Amino acid sequence: MTTLFGAASASTQTARILADGMAKVLGAPVPIIDKPGAGGAIGYTYVSQQKPDGHSIVWSSNSISTTFHNGQLTFDYKNFEHVARVTIENPALAVKADAPWKTLKELIEFAKANPEKVRVGNSGQGSQTHIASVALFSSAGAKIVPVHRTGGQATADLLAGRVEVVVQFPQVIVPHVKSNDLRVLALLGNIPDPAFPDVKSAKQQGYDIDLGLWRGISVPKGTPKAVIAKL
Repeated sequence: MTTLFGAASASTQTARILADGMAKVLGAPVPIIDKPGAGGAIGYTYVSQQKPDGHSIVWSSNSISTTFHNGQLTFDYKNFEHVARVTIENPALAVKADAPWKTLKELIEFAKANPEKVRVGNSGQGSQTHIASVALFSSAGAKIVPVHRTGGQATADLLAGRVEVVVQFPQVIVPHVKSNDLRVLALLGNIPDPAFPDVKSAKQQGYDIDLGLWRGISVPKGTPKAVIAKL
């Protein structure tokens, strides 16, 4: 299974759990191959060029469309057969625990009053976390500086003080929230998240966005229907 955002990313962590379960059912190993970069374009291109026999699977997401519309892919979702949706995930906005902003409103008001003084780490240009962060702040009239990283590097940057904010998926930041190093101010999707039961969505806090992410598995166009059914 080819993943798109690096070994330390939330995407790859979830893919590993899925691959372990698939291997038990299929009776064969499902190895993970990381092909990060260009908002997922590198991984999508790699899998689209493989033989359509069910042995090449991409851990896909909304990024199949965002990378295409950003001009990073020369093809779109129609190059694949889409086997199954597996998850829907909430991007989470987090700051360091000792940051001066205790609420999302306080952070956004600061960003509005200080254009391009707030650096927001994401998982790469064109990624869902990039789009979600820009959508949130721009809809509120605030100008930020997006900082593009791969894997879990954005969270490392926040801990080191190289950015003021990150938008990442819960798997990446939960350990740092539990250790009281980070604080989550909002979820950018509009479904409850058991990782952060006390955190309200941006929509619940008065910002009209809903930018959850779906993930699933897809295979190259032309993969036999019987193989797709087995997967």
